[in-house]
Amino acid sequence: MTHSAYVFDAYGTLFDVHSAVGRHAGAVGPQAATLSEIWRTKQLEYSWVRTLMGAYADFRQLTEQALDFALEKVPSVDRRLRDDLLAAYSSLDCYAEVPGVLRELKASGAKVAILSNGSPAMLQAAIVSASLDHVFDAVFSVDAIGRFKTDPATYRLVTSAWRLEPSAVSFQSSNRWDIAGATGFGFRTVWINRTGQPDEYPDLPPSLTLPNLDGLLAGA
Repeated sequence: MTHSAYVFDAYGTLFDVHSAVGRHAGAVGPQAATLSEIWRTKQLEYSWVRTLMGAYADFRQLTEQALDFALEKVPSVDRRLRDDLLAAYSSLDCYAEVPGVLRELKASGAKVAILSNGSPAMLQAAIVSASLDHVFDAVFSVDAIGRFKTDPATYRLVTSAWRLEPSAVSFQSSNRWDIAGATGFGFRTVWINRTGQPDEYPDLPPSLTLPNLDGLLAGA
């Protein structure tokens, strides 16, 4: 383990964003995957647009607005499921390898943290639900500055708090746009390409690409 700190994006990297709909797939019906994709896409779109506008709203609000759009877009889904889906988003499943990898990194002496668009309350709920509440040295939420990733100020939350050079931080995200932003900031970046997506942002490449977090334990 050669880095002082291992910092993880939360949604899609540690926590499965599609598990909220998946938990209610039977009730949602045959368009469950479509609903989940639209929900996630709009959630991210709203974060980027609001940062560009300088009109911040916390991630919980954007998550609710994105679900409302998805339910309108997929009218076959019963809107009475809205509250159940939002509740499920507060306790998303974590990926199977996550607890072991995080605990081993922490045991190595490195600092371990989350850097996320999620609001503090959302992140705390997800962490406690996954029984990860004793693993992290810090949980950095962009709510502290009112701007979403990939604004460079979001990545600076880590280096300022821990007084580290960006190169001392290994940053892991499943979101290629997030990896591009973190690479531009100067982090060592690891793209967790869980779904085999094609690469993009060729001028801002990751230091390493892995299918899951297990490769971090090989000293990568």
